[in-house]
Amino acid sequence: MSLDGRSEPTPLSVGQLILATIALGLGSFMNILDLTIANVSVPTIAGDLGVSYTQATWVITSYAVSEAILLPMTGWLALRFGQVRMFVTATLLFTATSLVCGLAFSFPMLVIARVAQGAFGAAMIPLSQTLMASIYPPNRRGMAMGLWAMTTILAPIVGPLAGGWITEHYSWHWVFLINLPFGLLVAGMSWTLLHKRETPRMKLPLDRVGLALLVVGVGALQVLLDRGNELDWFESPEIITLGLISFVALTFLVVWELGEKHPLVDLRMFRHRNYSIGVACITIGMVAYFGVVVVQPLWLQSEVGYTPLWAGKVIAFSGIFGVMLGPVLGANIHRTDARYVVTFGMLVFAISSFWSARFTPDVDFWTLGLARLFIGLGISCFFLPLFTISLSGITPANMAAASGLQSFMRNIGSSFGTAVMVSLWDHRTTLHHAQLSENFNPGNPVSEPYLRQWQSLMGDPSSALAQVDRVVTGQAHLMATNDLMMLSGAIMGALILVAWMARPPFGARGASGH
Repeated sequence: MSLDGRSEPTPLSVGQLILATIALGLGSFMNILDLTIANVSVPTIAGDLGVSYTQATWVITSYAVSEAILLPMTGWLALRFGQVRMFVTATLLFTATSLVCGLAFSFPMLVIARVAQGAFGAAMIPLSQTLMASIYPPNRRGMAMGLWAMTTILAPIVGPLAGGWITEHYSWHWVFLINLPFGLLVAGMSWTLLHKRETPRMKLPLDRVGLALLVVGVGALQVLLDRGNELDWFESPEIITLGLISFVALTFLVVWELGEKHPLVDLRMFRHRNYSIGVACITIGMVAYFGVVVVQPLWLQSEVGYTPLWAGKVIAFSGIFGVMLGPVLGANIHRTDARYVVTFGMLVFAISSFWSARFTPDVDFWTLGLARLFIGLGISCFFLPLFTISLSGITPANMAAASGLQSFMRNIGSSFGTAVMVSLWDHRTTLHHAQLSENFNPGNPVSEPYLRQWQSLMGDPSSALAQVDRVVTGQAHLMATNDLMMLSGAIMGALILVAWMARPPFGARGASGH
């Protein structure tokens, strides 16, 4: 019997456990994939639906905003409707709105459908993690989390690759329509296998004030992060307004939810020491990770001449160790202190980033791939132990709320990392370009022979200066990329100190973290 007097559900057979793992993992993979799969299709969508590229980016922003708002509500929704029913319903609604996205014949229709898709599917990620942990016995939950963690590593890598290939060979519509068979499969298998393991439902009152503050605060923050670089950050009145609205709303949200008897977002999870440390490391680590994931492909495509598909192939090396090590690490994480594994992962990531910061413009594909391979090794040893650390001491009844809040913070970290790193890349490029250009003038004895050489090749001074400017621009982009590789490595290295503030035990039955 469980603590609440209900009989424990019958354990799943080996075959049922495998099928349930596939269904839950695929559900999480689908949802995370949709954050990135449409990115490379934005120019095609803009041309097809007759809007500018800037307008078309709302296909990405609308999904991210609605998902970010609903993620922290997962715990409340799971208690209100039951974990299994909520996961299956979210999957079906996500699939249905994917169909609407794929059939969209106008841009407003597509954006509205993407808002709904993000909102309805938000619960899929944390609930897949929660249900995965619940169907495995305590001594096997580490392996379950290892299998689940594979989806969080692979999906952001596969997304741009799959999106580019589908758009190039078929149509952008299929970027969304591809969800249909998988969504129906996930929902059908999950309900068939898990409906007898449904959690009890509670008739909780809706925290309307908390909901309003959450929508305003998180919505404003996500739009700020997505559009900040485009609008030159706080030089824009729109960004300043969004920042003020977000700050005020989120401040009131924290105060309100901590005093609410039935909070929509249970911020009391952060009273657990290990949860706070684990979530902080995941959030900040996502900033470093997305600095590498976003900036290096930008450089490869803008300066080295890589197509989006080939840039995606370089990034794909990061996923190899994610597939290989996820189950192995998960099955053995209980045998060692999770902090040692995290430290190893952070060190490997940092060293690989520092190595990447030494690349020159003529770096070859396989060297880039090898660096990404080791960065993938670091990330594989980073995520899973931190999931284990952050959820140690969290009771099964609070697991959905904790997982939802953790997923929300991970998304905020990735949005913040993408926005800030791209902005820094632009600014560092401008700075390096100005510094390098200062040396190219007729009065500089070092640069004068170089300018004469180009003038003899190009035929006239203006053409020679134009060519030199192209060389300087390329070097400035490379130097900015290397700066951010160094920054990402430094961030990850510094997080080692934070990770060691966590306290054991970290096992499935651990009660630490207070």
